[in-house]
Amino acid sequence: MQFTRNTSSSKLRGLFKLLIKVILVTIVLFIGVILIGKIDFPAPNKKIEKIMSNENFKKIK
Repeated sequence: MQFTRNTSSSKLRGLFKLLIKVILVTIVLFIGVILIGKIDFPAPNKKIEKIMSNENFKKIK
């Protein structure tokens, strides 16, 4: 049995597989960023107000 080695097609096939993987990872990250941007996180809309008595203030002339 004779062994033949065809290296030119394997290099292109490996490069093509790598290119497909990079494109798929980029698409997944892009979709993830878009979905995270669409999440509406609740923001506090209540105004915080602390009532202080007049006993704590000193009058300065």
